[in-house]
Amino acid sequence: MSATQRRGRKIMMTPGELDDFLTEQRTCRVATVSADGMPHVSTLWFVWDGVSMWLYSVVRSRRFADLRRDPRVAIVVDTGEEYDELRGAELSGRVEFVGEVPRAGELRAELDVPETLFARKNFGLDEMPHDGRHAWLRLTPEKVVSWDFRKLGQLS
Repeated sequence: MSATQRRGRKIMMTPGELDDFLTEQRTCRVATVSADGMPHVSTLWFVWDGVSMWLYSVVRSRRFADLRRDPRVAIVVDTGEEYDELRGAELSGRVEFVGEVPRAGELRAELDVPETLFARKNFGLDEMPHDGRHAWLRLTPEKVVSWDFRKLGQLS
């Protein structure tokens, strides 16, 4: 991650806190740029491998079409209900398409870890089920901004 957070440093997550947060969360919001320049936001499950965020997207979706045309993306993962519970992160950069499209289970060493993590986290399985409708996107973020409002109480 090349860009560093400037504002809100007092409430930003440490690298370890961010890693734990992204590992435990399941759902993200993915913002893409449509052909006409309008933003498009959709919700998706993901896994974090400690370096990259892996998204398993339906290939016949507006999100996938947007990213095929323009791989730039911003992704938000957040949680909390009350103001002093809010925490999250925005990851941005360019996605890479990994594996066959759509994914049918062809052996691919670089997908072993994300598929195992995803299958366990979301399906309670040790192997990834392939339905021939999804494909993998990997975001190794160029910029990450995080916040943890639970730290506000520690600042006074």
